[in-house]
Amino acid sequence: MTSNNAQRLATTLADAALAGDWDADHLRLSLFRVVGRRRAWLRDLAAELLEAHPRPPADRPRELAMFILASAAFERARVAPRPLPVPKLVLPAPTSTVHRPFRTPRIDDAGALADLLGITIAELDAHADTRLRARRARSAGIAHYRYEWVKRSAGARLLEVPKPRMRTCHRQILDEVLAPIPVHPACHGFVLGRSAITGAREHVGAQLVVTLDLEHFFASVTAARVWGVLRAAGYPEPVAHLLTGLTTHATPVAVLTTMPAGRDPSRDFRLRRRLAAPHLPQGASTSPQLANLVLFPLDRRLAALAESAGATYTRYADDLTFSGTRHALRGNASGLIAAVGRIVREEAFRVHPDKTRVRHAHERQSVTGIVVNQRTNVARSEYDQVKAVLHEARQRGPGAANRTGQPDFRAHLLGRISWIASTNSDRGARLRASFEAVDWSV
Repeated sequence: MTSNNAQRLATTLADAALAGDWDADHLRLSLFRVVGRRRAWLRDLAAELLEAHPRPPADRPRELAMFILASAAFERARVAPRPLPVPKLVLPAPTSTVHRPFRTPRIDDAGALADLLGITIAELDAHADTRLRARRARSAGIAHYRYEWVKRSAGARLLEVPKPRMRTCHRQILDEVLAPIPVHPACHGFVLGRSAITGAREHVGAQLVVTLDLEHFFASVTAARVWGVLRAAGYPEPVAHLLTGLTTHATPVAVLTTMPAGRDPSRDFRLRRRLAAPHLPQGASTSPQLANLVLFPLDRRLAALAESAGATYTRYADDLTFSGTRHALRGNASGLIAAVGRIVREEAFRVHPDKTRVRHAHERQSVTGIVVNQRTNVARSEYDQVKAVLHEARQRGPGAANRTGQPDFRAHLLGRISWIASTNSDRGARLRASFEAVDWSV
């Protein structure tokens, strides 16, 4: 029997074992029914299963199949003169949630997941696309995403925005499946109650601030890592498999061939290779939370590194920040940067080679665009720009001041003023007074 047939037999035996009661008599009977006759090696296999799994691994049918494939009883049958039997009966195994370490919903199987999302099993299968049919399609039109290449000076960035039905599924998955799972305390991006400002505050008044950037952040988070997070959260294997398919995406070849060239061919190659494999799409509402969960081990290691040096560590999306005294960081940051790079590589990510910065107290220290030398503050240039726009709006009217063509210029300015006020209330108050002096009726 070929390896594929052996795998198929092991999978069928695992499903049959989980479909019945988990005791010696019922296990043997279930295994015998698969091959249509009693075999000594199947009795031995039942004993191995019970010894290794006193309780049925009802959420891990694939893991059980791999155990059977590697078991001593199955190996004896495989090397025996008589060929391995062909399954005579297939008994689909019901899966169930065995443990829930967080306050997540109970989703035992594909049917329960489809019910949660309000779609049919067929729609669930099509949207999850676990066989990557959209990846191989000649046209990107069948995919559940819209694509846009954003060209930047350092290279291209791909926005993969879910279409309406997929976007609705993502929103439900984020709110009900992912939100109850906690992220690392050092993580400040896309976390309720935390923000770029809360992360920046951790570094105010430091003698030394070191910032690094992770390259190709979302594209570097693989489907395997997402599946691992979902399994650790207690979702059964088939459910985790479907959720992974729903929240990751392999960019179609038709889209990859239109990628604009950047300055660094090797960096372009790395991005194209990562996009070709299932990854977190930049533009999906689930991607930030999943990235934070996948990066929990990295955050834990980097926080421990910072603690050992008497420093502080935070992360906002792909921005890594360390700060402390010169004494704590041993007078320079080169050792810290080297250690961070090693840990990041071991966690299967890569530090962007052009975005590492070391800033001392006499320089402007910026964390995620927020100045942190004495207090949190936006850059003076940003404040001056908003101030100038408001001045023009007062003198010539909002229409003349809206040089960037914002569809809701008033809301746009209010948002920028609120951002500045959140870092510096005095500046925010001055801008707000200037905003109130604008005649918005013209």
